[in-house]
Amino acid sequence: MSLRRTVRVLAPLVTMGLVVWGGTAAQAAPPSVPSDLQQVQVRQSLLGTHTWYQQTYRGIPVVGGYYATHKVGGKVTVDDGRKPVTGLADTTADLSAQHAKSTVAGRLGKQPGSTELVVVPGSPAKLAWMTLTPTSRGTYRSLVDAGTGAVLQEKNTVREADGTGRVFDPNPVVRLQDESLTDNDNADGPQFRRAYRIVRLTQLDRGKSTLQGAYANNISENQVSSKHRVFLFNRSQDGFEQVMAYYSITGAQEYIHRLGFRHVNNEPQDFNTVGFTDDNSFYDPSVDAITFGTGGVDDAEDNEVIWHEYGHAIQDDQVPDFGEGEEAGAIGEGFGDYWAVTMSQATSPNTKVTPWACVMDWDSTSYTTDEPHCLRRTDGPKVYPGDLDGEVHDDGEIWSHALWDVNRALGRTTANRVILESQFFFNPVITMPQAAQRTVTTALVLYGPRAAAKTRAAFHARGIL
Repeated sequence: MSLRRTVRVLAPLVTMGLVVWGGTAAQAAPPSVPSDLQQVQVRQSLLGTHTWYQQTYRGIPVVGGYYATHKVGGKVTVDDGRKPVTGLADTTADLSAQHAKSTVAGRLGKQPGSTELVVVPGSPAKLAWMTLTPTSRGTYRSLVDAGTGAVLQEKNTVREADGTGRVFDPNPVVRLQDESLTDNDNADGPQFRRAYRIVRLTQLDRGKSTLQGAYANNISENQVSSKHRVFLFNRSQDGFEQVMAYYSITGAQEYIHRLGFRHVNNEPQDFNTVGFTDDNSFYDPSVDAITFGTGGVDDAEDNEVIWHEYGHAIQDDQVPDFGEGEEAGAIGEGFGDYWAVTMSQATSPNTKVTPWACVMDWDSTSYTTDEPHCLRRTDGPKVYPGDLDGEVHDDGEIWSHALWDVNRALGRTTANRVILESQFFFNPVITMPQAAQRTVTTALVLYGPRAAAKTRAAFHARGIL
């Protein structure tokens, strides 16, 4: 959404409880935040408090400009991502918000849902109308020059994964250890009988008969309901995917709570299991919702698809607008794959037929021929930076492999505490080396030098550090 201003990041220092993540020691305890900021959110992690701000110019939000303070052990460090704003003589728009909406509607064929005046940083900076237009493929964010009406930028804001999806846990291929299973046009059959599990649906809202709860919120069309809260469907029925998504998202948040976190997407996550007919799914940060595709294997039939998309929601909650930079986007996809795999560790055997490192074993049967069927893997050979190709899913395989190696070196619980905690210290345009260094420092602070050394080795093996 914006050009990136390079922020100098030094190797983190740890002295007397002070963690300096970036900048210089002089920045460690600022007397107050700059006046050109608007607070966005506050999050509490295992190590401290993280406060995020939106940069403004004369009260108008600056696109891509952020500022964060991280209070750890009584000390405060800063992540300053403010953008230069020069040459902007006037902050009054020549063109109306309605003009901008009409321009975007003519391009996208749908009326924008919201419009806001923003500053596009640069030299010279520009005033623009930022519109958000919801479509079946996610929300499009457009920047329309408030003086000329030219469209400066337009992008789809969704974070998506290629491919698709009683309950399956995690999916029938893994449960039955059978790579020959096929979707068969969504038909149920005796081959799936032993793959089903009857599970407890926790955290449901009292007084409701639908799948709404503390951590998951079903917004699908034709929502299933049950007066007695008994949701027994098979895979040929739309209700099955709704139950799958509710169960999987709720289980992921309960696991995060067991790790000790109370501010990692601790809210009802909107999901829609029938909103997209393609063989694809996405998380849309503009509306904080996950949409699952129904092409091929219905995406919400595979827990690893659900967990991947929930991974995007996790990061977006920890760091507002995470993934604006190219490498940050790849980190997001890599974390989504890793989160899918580490959640599967709890209920899946690690076998030659269905190895843990294989992502989305069931969903990928619709579009892969090799066995084991995998959308991607978390143990591939790619290294940084030589194997970067600019496609976030491809490049994410480097990051997911590093996280997987951290998992294998530290153990699932320790690794996931380190990984989730470190992400509080990320920023929207972070690079892989910067993110890796902050993960190593988190391991050092939480678990000491030995854990930090193992974490560093995992990133070193991928060429990141």
